[in-house]
Amino acid sequence: MLVDLGLLDEALRVEVRERFDHRNINLDVAEFADGKLIPTGEELARFIFEHVQARLGDAATVVEVVVAEDDTLRASFRAQ
Repeated sequence: MLVDLGLLDEALRVEVRERFDHRNINLDVAEFADGKLIPTGEELARFIFEHVQARLGDAATVVEVVVAEDDTLRASFRAQ
């Protein structure tokens, strides 16, 4: 096992689902509200990458986050 699935599920629940699900990113997500960050696919992927990694700490290493709107439109952020 690479990571405790309970820990991963909790990180995704808090950092992705609770933060973004059924929300207007420009209004409801503090880090993107009032023009702070622009919610492009690339910026969302980077933001999710950083926040999930911070939540996981040393328990696992996030390698890549992909944000896809459909089969033809996607953006990703990879660890450097």
